[in-house]
Amino acid sequence: MSYQGFPRRLRLLTAEDYRRVFDTAAFKLHGKGLMALASPNALGHPRLGLIFSKKNVRRAVDRNRLKRITRESVRLRQHRLPSVDIVLLARRGVQELDNEIVHRQLHGMWRRLEREAQKTPSRSSRASTDR
Repeated sequence: MSYQGFPRRLRLLTAEDYRRVFDTAAFKLHGKGLMALASPNALGHPRLGLIFSKKNVRRAVDRNRLKRITRESVRLRQHRLPSVDIVLLARRGVQELDNEIVHRQLHGMWRRLEREAQKTPSRSSRASTDR
């Protein structure tokens, strides 16, 4: 059985990590109440960063619930996700969605990310064609 934890290596930890994703986002995914920006990385595994602001999700209990659901979703799909850094942002009204709908939204977003990443040629193949 494969390991399915959520260790530090699967998280964006520094402000520079977040800034790089915002500046070089190759993929932009929208879900109901959620938006994800993703940028390829060379680590061989995905990393996740969460931005659920008080302005968009007022109650701490709702922010924590959404973070927990998101981490669980990435934890279970980490072996299928491409090698990208993902920043997930909450929009207004996302706290009104129940857990099942949030799970479905995230599942659909990760599937779209997988398809988009497969369509986009990798950096190494692009570099070899530019020469």
